[in-house]
Amino acid sequence: MPAYKTVVFDLDGTLLDTLEDLMLSTNAALAAHGMPEHTLDDVRRFVGNGVALLIKRAVPAGTPADVEAAVLEDFKRHYGAHCEDHTGPYPGIPEMLASLREAGVALAVVSNKPDFAVQELVERRFPGTFDAVLGENEAAGISKKPAPAMVEAALARMGRDHEGMVYVGDSEVDVATAANAGCPCLSVTWGFRTRKELVDAGATTFVETPAELARVILG
Repeated sequence: MPAYKTVVFDLDGTLLDTLEDLMLSTNAALAAHGMPEHTLDDVRRFVGNGVALLIKRAVPAGTPADVEAAVLEDFKRHYGAHCEDHTGPYPGIPEMLASLREAGVALAVVSNKPDFAVQELVERRFPGTFDAVLGENEAAGISKKPAPAMVEAALARMGRDHEGMVYVGDSEVDVATAANAGCPCLSVTWGFRTRKELVDAGATTFVETPAELARVILG
């Protein structure tokens, strides 16, 4: 029997390397408003709490709210058209997911990325793999991470409970999400945060490769 029978995954930085496309869409939106662009490392620090906060962190301090909102809309349009240009699974991720499916583990994705992009990317990159997929949709009354609401919604869609469940992510947001949901957390070291940043955020259990992640989940 697997050590865990239900796994809830973060998406960006955990399953998919999305950083370059996020940077390019951020910079395209900023450039459209005559604002300075950001480096890949800048954007790496900005992501994790949804695209509204990504843009809030990216625009110059003191940017009026209406201008910030316009930059956000430009970002969404650009990202909707270009979210797959440079995005793909980290090496070993498809094989890891296939081994979990074969063992009968229930799989979900919960992401603070806008729901339209999450649904598109997961369907194209991992067709038929996940039992529940949720992107940010606070308009539907589901608070984004690190609130536990997205995890709870995913469990409800799968007909599962917390027993035998583990959460997998790459950031401090994920560590907090797992804590708020009352479940164990496996922190991956190949994503958008350094090991030190994860330790500082309270992470205690690390996996270095997708193959190791599969071994831990399958016991």
